[in-house]
Amino acid sequence: MGKHLVGNHIRRLRFNHNEMTQQQLADKAGVTRQTIVALEKGNYSPSLELAFRISHAFNMPLEEVFFYEKDN
Repeated sequence: MGKHLVGNHIRRLRFNHNEMTQQQLADKAGVTRQTIVALEKGNYSPSLELAFRISHAFNMPLEEVFFYEKDN
């Protein structure tokens, strides 16, 4: 059975949103900068609530920020 991963485009989106810093995104999403670092590195899958908060910070639909992968 393969492992399942939730990936994201956060790093690219931050750059495309006036080079938003990790701290600025963290403040908008209500989390620590370390959480954003872990998300960008793929070391952490967000809760559904956090995924929506990050998507709202970018004013984008959830599926344009996050994606689901199955590793066979």
